[in-house]
Amino acid sequence: MRFSTDLQPQATAVPDSEVCVVVIDDDPDFLASLGRLLRSVGLNPRLFGNLPDFLAFERPDAPTCLILDVRLPGRSGLDFQRDLAAASVTLPIVFITGHGDIPMSVQAMKAGAVEFLTKPFRDQDLLDAVNIGLQRDRARRANEEDLKALRQRLEVLTPRERAILLHVVSGRLNKQIAGDLGITETTVKVHRSNMMRKLKATSVAELCRIVDRLNLGAETSEPS
Repeated sequence: MRFSTDLQPQATAVPDSEVCVVVIDDDPDFLASLGRLLRSVGLNPRLFGNLPDFLAFERPDAPTCLILDVRLPGRSGLDFQRDLAAASVTLPIVFITGHGDIPMSVQAMKAGAVEFLTKPFRDQDLLDAVNIGLQRDRARRANEEDLKALRQRLEVLTPRERAILLHVVSGRLNKQIAGDLGITETTVKVHRSNMMRKLKATSVAELCRIVDRLNLGAETSEPS
């Protein structure tokens, strides 16, 4: 996944078993040391001494965790965290710094950082934080795949089936839906059955969860 200067990623497929741990630190010796630590536990880190090199990096489409130095040439790690958030790029970040303070750590954690470690830190603390970051990214990716599948199912509904979906989750009965839409109750039942089959839903409660996850509650229930 390439992070260009506008932070818009493009995916490159890799096996699902792979993970991506990125380290950005402008101290070459410390960067090399972190690389050895991560490789010692079976991770294959990508090491960068500055942000521009990372932004040109073709990141694999895999669970990812970013280990980021707070103080970097040019924009700081905290600035870059804000840049990623503004571009809707979600990456678990473990901050590391030799010059940290409480306000800085609070700022990073409030913005979603996994951990804020002050040098020198225990190797195990870093590895634990990286594992948490990778777990978070796995969960995010799984959730996005689920949402993608739900959207694809939603797209195959006809306008009438979609309208009936929204009536059903609002608590309307078949007879009431028929009156609202000016169709027979039998027609409502046919559309409702087809709608539930296409969405792979077996209950009204499941339909409500689908509508909630896809944020469809504000939509009009009238077919276009």
